[in-house]
Amino acid sequence: MDVYTTEEQQVEAIKKWWRDNGKAVVIGAVVGLGALYGWRYFQSQQLANQAQASQQYEQVLSGIESGDTVSLSELEGHEGYRALAALQLAQKHVAQGELDSAQAQLKKAQQAVKDDALYGLVTTRLARVEAELENYSAALNELDKVTAESWTAKVAEIRGDVLLRQGDKQAARDAYAASLAAAESPTVNMKLDNLSQ
Repeated sequence: MDVYTTEEQQVEAIKKWWRDNGKAVVIGAVVGLGALYGWRYFQSQQLANQAQASQQYEQVLSGIESGDTVSLSELEGHEGYRALAALQLAQKHVAQGELDSAQAQLKKAQQAVKDDALYGLVTTRLARVEAELENYSAALNELDKVTAESWTAKVAEIRGDVLLRQGDKQAARDAYAASLAAAESPTVNMKLDNLSQ
């Protein structure tokens, strides 16, 4: 580092450095502040969108509970909320014996879902509705779509239920045994015991 002998030389060195690097420092500061502001704006927009989606979901649920005609299009762009609302609507249709409407809602929910756990829930419910409609091969096909390991036991249990309804007791017994191998369940034990009698 050069040692400056006078104050004038130090001032001249600072001016020279500023001429050489000043634009880069200013541009860097502007870009850094702009990026920081942009990131904060993006985060606030995300929070606002999530709050709005949550409020719309609550309104849709209130409509479902009160029996109003509900449009899930209000939840467009919010797949998780849309799928949950479709599940609630399907549950209401099942309780009212409107299985075709429940099937349609579950298919919409299935298309909207990206999360493996939620996909498994929607698809297993759709398989149960298909079985109630006596669309056994469609129910079994739906169960084949659930690949998440956490759903192995439940899928095998429902597969056993569908196969039993078809009259294939041995295949149902095998499915129940596969369910028990994946996870212990008193309900599945009882179903397996009933088949042994």
